[in-house]
Amino acid sequence: MKLKKNRKFSYAPRFYKGEGNPYELKHKFDDQRQTVNLPKGIKGKWNAALDDYQGNRNDNANKRVLIIVGVLVLLFLIIIGFDLSIFLPKS
Repeated sequence: MKLKKNRKFSYAPRFYKGEGNPYELKHKFDDQRQTVNLPKGIKGKWNAALDDYQGNRNDNANKRVLIIVGVLVLLFLIIIGFDLSIFLPKS
């Protein structure tokens, strides 16, 4: 009573003309970040994340985030009924 061996196929996609294996799973941001596949440990992860942040600074994104946060805070204050007149000059 021998078990059957699985068949092996050498399948090549018909319309794929690129390089490498089309079925290889790769992280989306591997080319831009250094924080992928780091040695384990909190200190190593923290240091790599700081290096990645300092190496890829984007001031426009930081300004955009601050503007969005400011608008959301203003909307929250309006919704809860906070008196916004304290921010205006008295006349």
